[in-house]
Amino acid sequence: MVTGGAGFIGSALCRRLFTETKDTITVVDKMTYAASRASLAPLEGSPRFRLIEADICDAGLMRDLFEAIEPDHVYHLAAESHVDRSIAGPRAFIDTNVVGTFSLLEAALEQWQRRPDRTKDQFRFLHVSTDEVYGALGVAGRFTEDTAYNPSSPYSASKAASNHLAKAWHRTYGLPVLISNSTNNYGPYQFCEKLVPQMIVKAIEGKTLPVYGNGDHVRDWLFVGDHVRALELIMNSGHPGQTYNVGARAERTNLQVVEAICTLLDELLPGKSPHRTHVEFVADRPGHDRRYAVDPSKLERELGWHALESFDSGLRRTVLWYLNNRAWWEPLRSQVYAGERLGMSTVR
Repeated sequence: MVTGGAGFIGSALCRRLFTETKDTITVVDKMTYAASRASLAPLEGSPRFRLIEADICDAGLMRDLFEAIEPDHVYHLAAESHVDRSIAGPRAFIDTNVVGTFSLLEAALEQWQRRPDRTKDQFRFLHVSTDEVYGALGVAGRFTEDTAYNPSSPYSASKAASNHLAKAWHRTYGLPVLISNSTNNYGPYQFCEKLVPQMIVKAIEGKTLPVYGNGDHVRDWLFVGDHVRALELIMNSGHPGQTYNVGARAERTNLQVVEAICTLLDELLPGKSPHRTHVEFVADRPGHDRRYAVDPSKLERELGWHALESFDSGLRRTVLWYLNNRAWWEPLRSQVYAGERLGMSTVR
């Protein structure tokens, strides 16, 4: 079972599991604005795949699904994930990320407890989370699995809360739960509200490229293909009760990311003037953490994972994908989200 499997990371995971394993894959997805059936096109029509449109906050339905499916592995990726949207409307983040995770943990626990003893050891629940739960770093250092949580936004606070729930269901009830916290993901099929696809698409469209503040906020960038390899490895080889940080040691300022996109597009889609001349600095968003970076040493040392894509190679693959797949993102731009600024209003 993959919750949120029609989203960016979830669909990448499903495509990998479909090609690299013989598993039967059930996607449970509410099909909100950021979900796309087209991202799961390679799986459509296979007897090994089904998509169930459902809200993870529906506790009764989740219990029924767990009883009917009896999944051995649950990858929980369903979440509201855009910081700007959480500033403007935090309620959806509390509902999905906190209440929804609670509903899944309860349903998983009931189904796991009913399993025959001989099959209990097959079950794993991987809660997929973010490095944003740790808050902001200074100019040096990296988050480790032991770093105390210090979330800044409604989004990161909701993910920190759901992490605590996942840990509690392991410690209290023995449910075989694992947690992963990853850095910023990028790659094909990412909805165009996030920095990398937003800048690629705006540049392709010839629009202004807005950069928050002075562009010096630092993120540690992870190619989505490397991330889903890590998730599969954590699920199969990780130790229940443990947390694993996933990062590629690829720190860049936001401005460096945008400039790298501009350089690639100057090569691949040359225009009348360099793309970076369209960069415009805009007012920063509230509570914008200065720097994130994780130490993936535990994942590398204990499970043997290493990122295969450098930032440069991963970004080139990503830019080429958006150039060659307008049919995927252009309908989303015209019908779902046109690229307007989000997260400026405050909720009382």
